[in-house]
Amino acid sequence: MPNTGRLRELLHPGIEVMLSYHPQGHRKTQYELRMVRKGGHWISIDSQLPNALAAEAISKGIIKEIKGYPTLKREVFYGNSRFDLQLLGEETCFVEVKGVTLEKDGWSYFPDAPTERGRKHIEELIEAVKNGYRGVLLFVIQIEGIKGFSPNTEMDFEFAQKVRQAFDAGVEILAYSCEVTPQEVKIVGKVPVKL
Repeated sequence: MPNTGRLRELLHPGIEVMLSYHPQGHRKTQYELRMVRKGGHWISIDSQLPNALAAEAISKGIIKEIKGYPTLKREVFYGNSRFDLQLLGEETCFVEVKGVTLEKDGWSYFPDAPTERGRKHIEELIEAVKNGYRGVLLFVIQIEGIKGFSPNTEMDFEFAQKVRQAFDAGVEILAYSCEVTPQEVKIVGKVPVKL
């Protein structure tokens, strides 16, 4: 299962899921859980996918707030962290991507489990902004039909506080939702962020 979250609200006996088949002999299993069906919609639970989706959406100009950079690099070290994306142009922009799979009543939340690593990445983004770089925290919501996004204060109060601290320090907080089908997952549009 390519996700380290708890996924308690998604994984129940009898739910419909989508698997991918990998017959190679070096794997522990031949299948990976890719999607879960909830309320008539597919939710992508692949935690490796949001970085690729973000890179593609930025390159295609879908994420309008961070377009116009001629060079995009992935997995770039800065300080004691590795940011998901670095955009180079007239300025340098670091982008940290978080994949969102938690939904309650049409609203999305992150994280679904406490994340010390996530807090560390935000601290590094704050430091980068203090040092004159542009910093963006991008939440990629792997769910269709979402009304908006908020940090999950109930699950990780410290993470939610770090997001607010980052916003106050000049880090841009963006949330984009995806269209999710068994054939394709793609970023389609911005949703409101409520801190």
